[in-house]
Amino acid sequence: MDSLITSLYVFVLATFLGFEVIRRVSPLLHTPLMSLTNAISAISLVGSIVILGEQRSTLSTVLGALAVTASTINLVSGFLITDRMLKMFRKRENRPQ
Repeated sequence: MDSLITSLYVFVLATFLGFEVIRRVSPLLHTPLMSLTNAISAISLVGSIVILGEQRSTLSTVLGALAVTASTINLVSGFLITDRMLKMFRKRENRPQ
């Protein structure tokens, strides 16, 4: 029970910290922040694969599979958003006038 409360406390603290970091970062720094977030998402993907690979119980396997799916979606969408943001900073060569 203590580990559940500790895990819940860490989750709430991480949620609050993430919200405050995103809220206070200037728009100019969003692209480097997204790149860093993609790296963190990759670490969470590796961790979820490790949990999935242990197969201690059916519940842990199902939760590991859900974690792998969510981490993969988060990682791929993060890279797509970063790519789209970087395209916004490129100069267009042939501008129609």
